[in-house]
Amino acid sequence: MKKKRHKFLSTKREFTPDGRIILRDQLSIERTRLANERTLLSYIRSSLYLLIGSFAFFQLKDEYSNFDYLAYISLVFSIVFFVIGIHRFYVLRRSLNRLYDMAENIEA
Repeated sequence: MKKKRHKFLSTKREFTPDGRIILRDQLSIERTRLANERTLLSYIRSSLYLLIGSFAFFQLKDEYSNFDYLAYISLVFSIVFFVIGIHRFYVLRRSLNRLYDMAENIEA
């Protein structure tokens, strides 16, 4: 029986160029790279917001003991967001570089 991998966990992307790269394709790759960087910055920003929120909850734990779990949860999610963002950035960057290299080999 063949194992099914979830799309979220998949690190392999199936991009294959069908010919030489023209200007439109180069601009499309560059737009995708810039979008990838923006997405990474969004993950980092969300991670920092959660980190600041966890610090605020830690300071409130003296007055309200119920906020302990919220502080730890937001700290864990902050780390998780950061790791997921870095992972997704490098996976897409690697696949874009592989696509560009394959297209250069076709041109030669």
